[in-house]
Amino acid sequence: MARHRSYSITFKRQVVQEYLSGETLHSLAKRHDVTRTLIRVWIGKYEAGGFDEDTASATLITEYEARIAAVERLVGKQALELEFLKGALKSAPRPKSGTTSAIICPPASLSPKDAG
Repeated sequence: MARHRSYSITFKRQVVQEYLSGETLHSLAKRHDVTRTLIRVWIGKYEAGGFDEDTASATLITEYEARIAAVERLVGKQALELEFLKGALKSAPRPKSGTTSAIICPPASLSPKDAG
């Protein structure tokens, strides 16, 4: 099965500008190894302002990829800290007596008179 090639916005814009400067579709297609039909599609998209939208989308994707990378670094750092703290908790000495819970409730034997 043939794979479709993907061309950059810059390349497409360059080919269209060469066509608009007077080169023929045939010579462009032969030199860049693309079909004349594809060049016609690029010309239509260029004239409709489609390459501007593609450039904005590509910029947005780049920004999102940078944000994702920053979040992944932060998650990795937090995972390391968590593993360190788990190890420290395991090796910490346990108290021999007393409550180990941070929640302390009043004794259950108090009557409503005593509580108030």
